[in-house]
Amino acid sequence: MLRIGDVQLENPLLLAPIAGYCDLPFRLIVRSLRGPSGGVGLACTDLLCPQAVLRETDTTMWLAATNDDDRPVCMQLYGRHPDVMGAAAQWAEAHGAVTIDINMGCPVDKVTKKNGGSKLLTEPCVALDVARACVEAVNVPVTAKIRLGWDDDSYITKTLPVALADVGIAAVTVHGRTTEQKFRDHVRLPGITEVVESVGKRHPNVPVIGNGDVKSPHDAKHMMDVTGCAGVMIGRGALGQPWLFRDAAHYLATGQLLDPLPRLDRAQVVLDHFETMLRFRDERRAVNMIRTRISWYSKFLQPWPGLRREVHHIKSANEFRDYWSAGMERLASEEPAEALVA
Repeated sequence: MLRIGDVQLENPLLLAPIAGYCDLPFRLIVRSLRGPSGGVGLACTDLLCPQAVLRETDTTMWLAATNDDDRPVCMQLYGRHPDVMGAAAQWAEAHGAVTIDINMGCPVDKVTKKNGGSKLLTEPCVALDVARACVEAVNVPVTAKIRLGWDDDSYITKTLPVALADVGIAAVTVHGRTTEQKFRDHVRLPGITEVVESVGKRHPNVPVIGNGDVKSPHDAKHMMDVTGCAGVMIGRGALGQPWLFRDAAHYLATGQLLDPLPRLDRAQVVLDHFETMLRFRDERRAVNMIRTRISWYSKFLQPWPGLRREVHHIKSANEFRDYWSAGMERLASEEPAEALVA
């Protein structure tokens, strides 16, 4: 189990704030997929612009949308102005966030060019001012998500994480790559280990959470075993298999793997995801969204000839339902002889 400040989580598995993907429908689907040892411990919203939060713009209100079934939820903010970040943190607390995360790890140009995200790694004084302002503004735990540094010559693994804990940050999540790497190459577990060790020496009650390249229950356990991190945040690895949290929670708790979710059940998850989108978005947006998500789901539904191509041409909700129902009927006729993707 994982504790962040006074928030006790069910297990040490967290859903990352995946820009463009980690919306309310997806979080609800992830939460619905539970096994004997539970599911996701904490799910995070998409990253939120604090100025847009305070103006309550339509786009940002969608990104921040939550409800009673979406608990516990973290809201992630990105920015460099302490007063604005503090005010946005207060908004997040008032609108259901049990923890608030400060994004200091996003490598995307449109964020870093505004001096937010991982650009803060190069400005530790600004990063600490932002962290301090958020901690002092709210009564819920404030966390920070970082990278190893901007590039190979500017690692911050032994400095900034400790300083963040000094000003009251309740947990640090570290993606095991530099900003310059973005998502290339393999995650660097020794870098995560350095953060675990440096924070642990001075702040043993501040957990460090590892992030990067977790695509299976084995990956989650390996990261925890090798680095000593207290939890694992999963992002892109869960986009095509939101049941990963169910599987990983069981493996971490028991050392045993659950039977793979049958392909027909995986297809039902996709349909449930689409219907959940329709609860919160109009038909046009829901259809466009499922087209994007199919590119992630497809790998875990094979063999399904023409899946991505055929979904790309679908124009309406009923057309998708008809296509998907026919596909599921075909899958049902193939069970149990199909080869499952583990």
